[in-house]
Amino acid sequence: MKKLLFILLLISCFASAQNKKASPEIMPAAYRTNIYVPMLKGKRVAIFANHTATIGNVHLVDTLLKLGVNITIAFGPEHGFRGTADAGEKVGSYIDPTTKIPVVSLYGKKRKPSPEDLKNVDVLLFDIQDVGTRFYTYISSLQEYMEAAFENSKPLMILDRPNPNGFYVDGPVLDTFYRSFIGMNPVPSVYGMTMGEYAFMVAGEQWLSPKANEKYAYYKTAQNSKDTAFHFQLIKCANYTHNSKYVLPIKPSPNLPDMGSIYWYGSNCLFEGTILNEGRGTDHPFCIFGHPSLPKNLFSFTPTAREGAKEPKLKDQLCYGWNLFGTNEDILKLVDNKVQLKYLLEAYKLFPDKENFFLKVKTGNPDLAFFNKLAGNKELMQQIKDGKSEAEIRASWQPKLQAFKAIRKKYLMYEDFE
Repeated sequence: MKKLLFILLLISCFASAQNKKASPEIMPAAYRTNIYVPMLKGKRVAIFANHTATIGNVHLVDTLLKLGVNITIAFGPEHGFRGTADAGEKVGSYIDPTTKIPVVSLYGKKRKPSPEDLKNVDVLLFDIQDVGTRFYTYISSLQEYMEAAFENSKPLMILDRPNPNGFYVDGPVLDTFYRSFIGMNPVPSVYGMTMGEYAFMVAGEQWLSPKANEKYAYYKTAQNSKDTAFHFQLIKCANYTHNSKYVLPIKPSPNLPDMGSIYWYGSNCLFEGTILNEGRGTDHPFCIFGHPSLPKNLFSFTPTAREGAKEPKLKDQLCYGWNLFGTNEDILKLVDNKVQLKYLLEAYKLFPDKENFFLKVKTGNPDLAFFNKLAGNKELMQQIKDGKSEAEIRASWQPKLQAFKAIRKKYLMYEDFE
């Protein structure tokens, strides 16, 4: 009997070892320097990146410089090249103190490299970690960067990174009437694509500027000839699929400090369009949310000033609401591959001053309330006011969601979850 148990133990250990071998580590494209660095050597390179563009614990820029790549200019998105600025904070252009490379901010009034910025550039490189939600502005920055490359006939190389929310697609699809920097294209809140896949969809569906669309159309017809205007290239991640639950090695921005915040962001970012605090100024943004006027038997917290949230909503005020933070496994069960509306609906139901629940537009069209820009339509706000159930609201999303999924399928470069 003991011999039999020993044999079974050996078989179990062997099977465990085989399973580990069958699931190799996911590798972002930046790590695959042997593939793309030879193509950058001898070129003047512009890079659009932030603090998430790393290989291990080393910033990609530092690695490329050591490998002899000539980086002439860097561009930074929202939160800055080093990723420490508040959401929406203006970041000016400067010389990066670590690398001495000039950094141009592409957030605020200037969102696209100018021809002057690119005059000493042979190829544009892009590497930023995304979280897979429409209102996370890095995909908008990517689109503007693509347009600059195409409009100026400059080669563009994207170093892809896994999408930590890439295992589902859900939420309202944006009505382009509500197009803004927090939502530029008719995609749902959670779109289930890497930035590389998203980039090829934006180009393929002609969602770029007219001039960029024209240049890309030419590229598609001329790509096999010697007079190609530019090259649009993706370096893929290794061992990633849309079934992967990729855990980010570094927080992508100050208010997404952990996987709990990242998993809940696709649902609870909608609270940014309400009078409630959405968790900024707490340890777990988007997992914690509430308001002083909500019932006092709920979870209590006080938002305070901190890095990335210097002036959070309801700063230093005792709030009551919800705390959805937990283990990654528990949060994934709660999110359940959906944009969850239950807490938003419950908050509205319990809030005593419903007239002021949603942030109001100070001037102009009331339809352009910030909540509507986040949702991508005006219907969701009205459905909440009308007391529609979550099931009814979700049913109203389905026709446009199915149409988007058909488009998405054309551009997937990794094994899908469906």
